[in-house]
Amino acid sequence: MMSPCFIRALTPEGLQPVAYTADSMTEAARYEPQDAAYTVTNTYHTFQVLKFDAHLDRLEDSARREGIPLALDRPRLRMALRAMIAEAGYGDVRFRITVPCAQPDHLILSLEPFQPPAPEVYEQGVKCITLADSARDNPAAKSTAWMHERERFALPPGVYTGLLLDSEGNILEGLSSNFYAVLAGELRTAGEGVLPGIAQQIVFEIAPGVLPLRKDAVNLRNLPRLSEAFITSSSRGIVPVVQIDGVTIGAGVPGQHTQALMTAYRDWVARHLEEL
Repeated sequence: MMSPCFIRALTPEGLQPVAYTADSMTEAARYEPQDAAYTVTNTYHTFQVLKFDAHLDRLEDSARREGIPLALDRPRLRMALRAMIAEAGYGDVRFRITVPCAQPDHLILSLEPFQPPAPEVYEQGVKCITLADSARDNPAAKSTAWMHERERFALPPGVYTGLLLDSEGNILEGLSSNFYAVLAGELRTAGEGVLPGIAQQIVFEIAPGVLPLRKDAVNLRNLPRLSEAFITSSSRGIVPVVQIDGVTIGAGVPGQHTQALMTAYRDWVARHLEEL
């Protein structure tokens, strides 16, 4: 029986098996080198993707920042992923592309069945905590070093994710997401010191139609003044945040601006899906 996590190496000779198996992409990550760049996203309707070239652009940028010589053959990569998705037979999948520093021409391709967050995550919102002085060393690069390092953060039961802070208490980003807050009628998010997200690109496009956007992080001292908050990632879209460090955000439910952005985001996605 095939492992739930389907893994292959895309080499100059084509797709090849790897020397390990895993029950999930999280488990598979433990076998991947710490000096590598990667990207993660999911498919829609089995073979459709969203902003895939943007993912590859960021992958190439992350590789440069990590000193990895990467020359992507994008059509060949697309074909390999399609072949793996077809062979796995899972329908919609979540997949990771990893570029090892030692062998940048041997891409590690991992996929698993895609399981979106439960509906109540979007309907009720989630709770987060902040992680003191946790800013990343090279935040603009999506590296496996951070993928391994973030495992050191233990989250209490009921907490959806942790939020990274700089030394001055500014909320930068989530452990695997971008963070946003509504303060004094403006949508605020860190403009530097974070990984530029692919879902964030969509938010930057749709936000001006809902409320003013300001690329400036909010500080912990502003928590009681936040009227709304949310996080974004490619596989989750917009997830409302209703509590941070025990402080209720706004009315403790997804706010009107967040809901408007969620609707606009879903509409944008529906209009921009493309074939892998």
